[in-house]
Amino acid sequence: MSDWIPVKQARLAESAGRPCEIRGWVRTRRDSKGGFSFIEINDGSSLGNLQVVAPGELDNYASEIQKLTAGCSVVVRGELQASPAKGQATELHASAVRVLGWADPETYPLQKKRHSFEKLREWAHLRTRTNTLGAVMRVRNQICQSIHRFFHENGFLYVNTPIITASDCEGAGEMFRVTTLDLERLAKSGGPVDYSFDFFDKPTFLTVSGQLEGETYATSLGRIYTFGPTFRAENSNTSRHLAEFWMIEPEAAFFDLADNMQLAEQFLKQVFSECLQCCGEDMEFFDQRIEKGKIDQIRGVIDQPFQHMTYTEAIKVLESSGQKFDYDIAWGSDLQAEHERYLTEQHVGGPLILTDYPATIKPFYMRVSDDEKTVAAMDVLVPGVGEIIGGSQREERLDVLSQRMAEQSLSEDDYWWYVDLRKYGTVPHAGFGLGLERAVQYVTGMANIRDVIPFPRTPGSAEF
Repeated sequence: MSDWIPVKQARLAESAGRPCEIRGWVRTRRDSKGGFSFIEINDGSSLGNLQVVAPGELDNYASEIQKLTAGCSVVVRGELQASPAKGQATELHASAVRVLGWADPETYPLQKKRHSFEKLREWAHLRTRTNTLGAVMRVRNQICQSIHRFFHENGFLYVNTPIITASDCEGAGEMFRVTTLDLERLAKSGGPVDYSFDFFDKPTFLTVSGQLEGETYATSLGRIYTFGPTFRAENSNTSRHLAEFWMIEPEAAFFDLADNMQLAEQFLKQVFSECLQCCGEDMEFFDQRIEKGKIDQIRGVIDQPFQHMTYTEAIKVLESSGQKFDYDIAWGSDLQAEHERYLTEQHVGGPLILTDYPATIKPFYMRVSDDEKTVAAMDVLVPGVGEIIGGSQREERLDVLSQRMAEQSLSEDDYWWYVDLRKYGTVPHAGFGLGLERAVQYVTGMANIRDVIPFPRTPGSAEF
């Protein structure tokens, strides 16, 4: 039985006195005049490193240990002892240090100097060896675990919806096409595309959302959620957009807008709470190094009840605010991030849910209200970013859905299976979507969304 333990466990005060084995990568090495070396080891399990004290008596001290540099991989055996040094509870007194892999200090890019996050994207295969990106990925993992736990505990079934689809959920048309046709040959021919020669016999795309397929399962299984990759062919190079990202989309039968809002609030509070509980060291790092006050901001979302306001009320607040905005405010136009941030940060001073948006700016599947001008939509706004969740009660009435599809020039034949749900035992139902990367970006305070996903896909960039 191996006595290997992760660095995270080895750094705990209660681990002192036990023999163990540590496996990881060298961050730094410094040699003492006393004939021994201090080696900082990290294995990705925690933000902090474990200090290894390697005595000069070791067989490979001169031949290997004194040649260790950042990036080398090692296995160290020894005994953990209480550390006399400030800021660390333990240190490992090595009885053996085995070098598994060397890292040439002349070419290894992650040297001790500080690199910009933009530069680190060029080394996305190595950047998680830095403190910041390692912490981001641990927080991302925790958020994912909490999401699955929340929905499991609340009776939602995890459903895997297709990545390849023939329908455009958002109606924006910014989708990546999937084809096996010879594009070079097509370009030379100059003729129209004959999809009967394509793999699926019809135009197909990478999905922008699993919602429509999710609704089919909610209307038989009751409560479901999807958690998978989605794609937008939007030519945007902002710090908030990716071409490939992960979406969480719960859908629940017999839910109305009020149920949906309550679910979204409970969901965010639990996910954020568990993040603070389980990633304390990493969150302290983000609070101190990335965005001061981040922990208090998150606690504000956890502790405060979410305020509610209609879109119409929000427009009146913005119009009378005396604030100068880059984008004009008018009933019937979509709210921009600057408007959302003013509402949540300055007007309310906490989380806010906006409801009842104009039907003209929302997709066909949102339930039309009695005034026939608005739909039962909701956006959850939080200080720091604005919108973090978007959702709605879905249109369950066949005649109204048909009318909405006609207004948006959508063919019922293309969505025949979705229309069927309104023909056979239709029920009120609702759901929402949370972009995983937006959530990670919010929790960590990272300025650019490209730094919270392992390998960012953006216009002109599909490296790694």
